[in-house]
Amino acid sequence: MNLNSARVRIEQVESYNHYATEPVASDNTVIDGGFIQEKPITIQEMFVRRINKALGFCITVAISVTFISYYTAMNCEAKLNKLDSEIVRLNAENQDLQAELDKFQSFNNVDNKVEEFNLLKKADKVLEITALNTDKKDVSQVTKPINNNFDWAIGY
Repeated sequence: MNLNSARVRIEQVESYNHYATEPVASDNTVIDGGFIQEKPITIQEMFVRRINKALGFCITVAISVTFISYYTAMNCEAKLNKLDSEIVRLNAENQDLQAELDKFQSFNNVDNKVEEFNLLKKADKVLEITALNTDKKDVSQVTKPINNNFDWAIGY
């Protein structure tokens, strides 16, 4: 076995193998100082850490669901406010149109009453005369009895 290649010597390889077969003695510490030794984790501490991680995950999910539901609620409220303003506008327009309809219906009622009682009469005869015509024609008037029992219906 040739270990002289790639700048590795047999002595160095043997020294590395020495540490693999024999553990390092604790006497030969490299760093001296007052370091706190880490104690091993007990089963109870490991259980508490897992419970804390699970509860942390659950509260993170709950907070994210709360934010999403709050966003959805605010979005729905904005849509409802928009629809409410649209409804108010349509109601005002509807009231204006209803007032116009009532006005026209009132005029229609008056017109129907006028036609019913013949208050506006059409001419029975039409006279055609020329400027050179000197003959007088007899125009007879048709007299009709006046009905005094008319109730005036003006308005609605």
